[in-house]
Parts: sequence; C-alpha cells; structure tokens
Amino acid sequence: MINPNDASCAAGKIVKHSLTIAGHRTSISLERAFWDRLRRLAAERGTSLAIVVAEIDARRGAANLSSAIRVFVLESAPWPAPPQG
Repeated sequence: MINPNDASCAAGKIVKHSLTIAGHRTSISLERAFWDRLRRLAAERGTSLAIVVAEIDARRGAANLSSAIRVFVLESAPWPAPPQG
C-alpha cells in the first residue's frame, strides 16, 4: 500500500514554477524531485535555475519543455557502471 506521507510521494508531487526565459515569462510544471535536482545542478554550475532552463530550452527542438528538462536531469544523473562479467 502506498503511504501518501512517504517522502517519495512528496517528491512526485507536481509543482508549477514561473520563470523568465529569453525575455518571456513561462510556467513549467515538474515533479518536486526534478525541481530539486535541477536547482542542485544550477548551483553546481554556479548559475541560476533560469539560465539552466534557458539552455535546455534553446536546444530542445520540438520537444515539450517539461519533458526536455526531465531528460536533461536524467542524463545529468550519475549512473553506476554495469556489472562486469
């Protein structure tokens, strides 16, 4: 049974944020876990969340911005090496 008070459920809650990207105000809806990781990535780069999102936006092509952000976050995650053998 899923406990709605579980931290993983809270991390999956959709949160909407408004940002200015390339001079235009936009709202983006992402799960809290993606926002948290995106903020950490921005801090690691020494830049703002808006700048990181603008970079993603500039290279996303026809993809939905929220989807492009999720893919960026997943691609930025450290993945363990595959087992040998």
